[in-house]
Amino acid sequence: MAATHEVTIADRGWRRRERRATAGLLAGPLLWLLLFFVIPVGFVAAYSVGAVGLFPTDTGVVSLSSWERLLTGGSVYMGLFWKSIRMSLTVSAVVVLVAYPVGYFLALCVGRRKYVLVLLIIAPFLTSYLLRVLAWKVILGDAGVINSFLQWVGLTDRPIEWLLYSQFTVMLVLAYIWVPFVALPVFVSLNNLDPSLLEAAGDLGASRWRTFVRVTLPLSLSGVFAAFLFVFIPTIGEFVTPLLVGGTSGYMYGNAVQDLFTRGLDWQTGSTLALFLLAVVALLMAVFGRFLRLREIAT
Repeated sequence: MAATHEVTIADRGWRRRERRATAGLLAGPLLWLLLFFVIPVGFVAAYSVGAVGLFPTDTGVVSLSSWERLLTGGSVYMGLFWKSIRMSLTVSAVVVLVAYPVGYFLALCVGRRKYVLVLLIIAPFLTSYLLRVLAWKVILGDAGVINSFLQWVGLTDRPIEWLLYSQFTVMLVLAYIWVPFVALPVFVSLNNLDPSLLEAAGDLGASRWRTFVRVTLPLSLSGVFAAFLFVFIPTIGEFVTPLLVGGTSGYMYGNAVQDLFTRGLDWQTGSTLALFLLAVVALLMAVFGRFLRLREIAT
């Protein structure tokens, strides 16, 4: 009995030390999360209902009026939100369709040089994001490379206006920005495929296309969905690219949030829009995460 009691005391002491060590390891990240996420989001939530005010124009009265204005059917901001959703869906679909062949080629067709090629694809995109976006203004502008070439060969007699400051420009530049980074999860997903599965499909008489449809694509869908989400969520709230190359027709939801906080100084409405976007992104993450886990369980 005495030995059993001593073992129990030692076990309790070990568990106590383990809990303290775990708490010590988690203290730093939890403090960081509290200071730089929970408190700021709480401040934004309080501001969205008027519980906090920093400007003389703030009423200081708790109200859901800004949420009512946002969620009503005729809200300008909801129109911008759905416009941003459509543009983000288009960009994400195009990027995945372009990036998948790149990832497929690197993972299954190159061989030993694949990591060198991955580095070469990513290297140019380690430069300034701003410089790469501004470079497209030089390419697509009225006196840019494309318009100058088209007029030189006689295909047009004046610049094509919609090449710059339009929704097309915003989606084109965003697709250009994201393709190399989206190719990475596709590459990793395809690179982890068991080559024996592809060899077995070939031995059973399946053509390359049938092998791709029945074996390669289903096994890489997790990487495809991750790549799609990797583009879709950030581009919903994008504001830098539309600001530089979008003009009035390329104005997106993120630009409205920026203008409300900077030019309009309407922090209550801006906080409402920002919190709504955060809630939508969190919901999308939960839905996609659940969907991906279910796919992994099913396969």
